[in-house]
Amino acid sequence: MAGFTEIIGQEQLKEQLQNGIRMGKVSHAYIINGEKHAGKEFIAGIFAMALQCEKEEGKPCQECHSCRQALSHNHPDIIRVTHEKPNTIGVEDIRRQITGDMGIRPYTGPYKIYIIGEGEKMTIQAQNALLKTLEEPPAYGVILILTDNVNAMLPTILSRCVVLHMKPVEDKLVKQYLMESMEIPDYKADICVAFARGNIGKAKLLAASEEFDNIREDAMMLMKYIGEMEMHEIIAAVKKINEYKLEISDYLDIIAIWYRDVLLFKATNDVNHLIFKDEIQYIKKAAGKSDYAGIENILKGLEKAKSRLAANVNFDLTMELLLLTIQEN
Repeated sequence: MAGFTEIIGQEQLKEQLQNGIRMGKVSHAYIINGEKHAGKEFIAGIFAMALQCEKEEGKPCQECHSCRQALSHNHPDIIRVTHEKPNTIGVEDIRRQITGDMGIRPYTGPYKIYIIGEGEKMTIQAQNALLKTLEEPPAYGVILILTDNVNAMLPTILSRCVVLHMKPVEDKLVKQYLMESMEIPDYKADICVAFARGNIGKAKLLAASEEFDNIREDAMMLMKYIGEMEMHEIIAAVKKINEYKLEISDYLDIIAIWYRDVLLFKATNDVNHLIFKDEIQYIKKAAGKSDYAGIENILKGLEKAKSRLAANVNFDLTMELLLLTIQEN
């Protein structure tokens, strides 16, 4: 963890948090709303460290005793709320770790900060228990609720918190980070950026994932040769895809990006803006085979497949129909 400068993008959110510290107008409760892996925990950790920093510069110095404790997750006044049940934060979790603890003054720092990750998992009872603390917080109390679904919060909770929404990070900033900080090659960075859609945490995970590389290779191999495949080969391909059932959304997204490349090349005859530019000979072949209506049918078929899978329609049947749609168009 580092300072505010290490938060990529999110300029408005950073400015609001930093101004609160500098002007002495720190709220007693914040909700940070953003996609999974977007960096909510990272931001909350930096903000908490800055609030407790002994140098009081409005940013964490990362050198004082307090900052070192925060960096090692050992600060006694920065409490990360835990929960035993994986999908639920219950009323007892909130009572034991927040409402029953906040009355005790900070041990060393000026604040006592509670970070609630996966805030959307709080039950209504848990939120109501938290509400009593939000209504009459001690001056030193700060609660940070991190969520990827702000709509799961009760209106009474929302009205008592400063709600900060994370925004998608610009593609060029995500690519720059992957290439400079993670030393990811250009072509791979482009693919990760296309998938991440402004979520830098997801881009980092994809860049470091061997599983994602395997999914990408298999999906691309299928796209290259699906035009010549017999029915028994399509059935075999579906069985292979079954291995990626848990990552099927990524698999379908790879195919969608492939056909967007095909559509773009067909329209412009330009390689430079393609994601899979290293596969240009196959992109060119697909663009020559399919007309615009056919490519549109394939993209619609991909969306239909996602909807069917979300509705628990038979996996093999859904994938067979999709592959036949691709082959026919």
